[in-house]
Amino acid sequence: MIKNFSEYLKEFEQTLKSVFYERDDINKFSLNRGFPPLVMREIMASAPLSVAIPENYGGRGAKVKECLGILSSAAYESLPLALTLGINIALFLEPVAKYANNTVKGGIFKRFLEKQQMGGLMITEPDFGSDALNMQTHYTQKDDLYHIKGTKHWQGLTGLADFWLITSRQKHEQGKLDRDIDFFICDVTQKNQQVVVEEYFDNLGLYMIPYGTNKLDIQIPKEYKLTPESTGVKMMLDILHRSRMQFPGMGLGFIKRLMDEAIDQCKTRIVGGKSLFSFDQVQHQISKIQSAYTICSALCVRSSDKSGLENNLASDGVEANSIKTVVTDLMQESAQTLVQLSGAKGYRLSHIGGRGIVDSRPFQIFEGANEMLYTQISDMILKMMKKKKESNLFQFLKDFNLTEKASEYFKKEINFSIDFNLPQRKQVDLGKALSRIVSAGFVLNLEEKGFRKDLISNCINSLQHDISNLINSFQINKGVSSIEDYQDGSSWLEMA
Repeated sequence: MIKNFSEYLKEFEQTLKSVFYERDDINKFSLNRGFPPLVMREIMASAPLSVAIPENYGGRGAKVKECLGILSSAAYESLPLALTLGINIALFLEPVAKYANNTVKGGIFKRFLEKQQMGGLMITEPDFGSDALNMQTHYTQKDDLYHIKGTKHWQGLTGLADFWLITSRQKHEQGKLDRDIDFFICDVTQKNQQVVVEEYFDNLGLYMIPYGTNKLDIQIPKEYKLTPESTGVKMMLDILHRSRMQFPGMGLGFIKRLMDEAIDQCKTRIVGGKSLFSFDQVQHQISKIQSAYTICSALCVRSSDKSGLENNLASDGVEANSIKTVVTDLMQESAQTLVQLSGAKGYRLSHIGGRGIVDSRPFQIFEGANEMLYTQISDMILKMMKKKKESNLFQFLKDFNLTEKASEYFKKEINFSIDFNLPQRKQVDLGKALSRIVSAGFVLNLEEKGFRKDLISNCINSLQHDISNLINSFQINKGVSSIEDYQDGSSWLEMA
């Protein structure tokens, strides 16, 4: 019988506290590369990845709510741990559950449940980062084997994962690579499937997760190829969009920890005979973290409702990109705020704030750099506006399903006509504003479910302020360009 999730989650949280504070000191071992083996073994012994495995294979049922709950609890104690679990859940176990051949699922899930094994995803290449459609990793088929060759890099769990989902393009006889993308399950414990790690990176943050360059020259049996519902590209979008919609789980736990630390710091720190908590600017800064907490809570509810394996998310780019970008921006902003409130002691790798800055920063880059995703949001919205022959932003958003509820709150700012030929930097500004309007709609949905009204009110006020600033920035139309020969005539020494 499957244990009640609340009880299961409570036991997992107790395990984390025992491991990180009683048996070892997370603030000390976070200074070193990799998780201490005993720490990781004890955490994985509680089977946190069972939440992403279907019930008929011995798991808890791959329920999004439970996946987000585990990620949130892990992120409260350690963002690298949450990302480790997130990689396994969203980028390996869920795609396998949805797209893998039924003949191979049982063996894979059994090893995750009984042997605490792990899996990751290989898409990115040294010469093709976000430009995944031009990846050069390729495969040829001979009999029942696929021979894959190529180089991948910046894969989380490099040298650590037992399984990899590997993306590749078919190479035809004349040497041309197919336009579509295929996914293969690689089991590194098997003959001819060993991934060679050519280099480990000195990643700036997330010390406990190994990253590096992986060389591929492997042979995969045909039953280990994923089967898309239509095309491989759409399967990739479904996988990536589902992953982006799980970021709120990690974001919520991380931001809640920063909020708790900030409140504790400001209540106990005395300046001029008063606690920091009594200062208006400090109240404003803490309210911004609380707004981030409210937004992530709303996005967790939305993702739980929307991103189950039964749904194909390939066409949900506006929503998935909005969720990923907003959450990751809020994570970084909240970490910066805690360090500011903590003073000098916050500027240490052994402090949750200082460590949080470098650990949360790559979240704005991987799985699509936020600037690129903001541009895509704008591009998708502008295409829909063109199709409807509507140039007024408010008029369009009030009838668009993701923004119809929230648009009225921002009518003053967004009631203007848009030039469809925008430079990219303006698309980024517009995308930022649009993603926050989408988020506001989910916050309003959260209010209807009974969430605290004071937190909702503060959050909407904060979003109104942010969107006003973003639209003002968007409407300043001065041209900007870099100056290559800037050194000519720009030496202050000659002018002093």
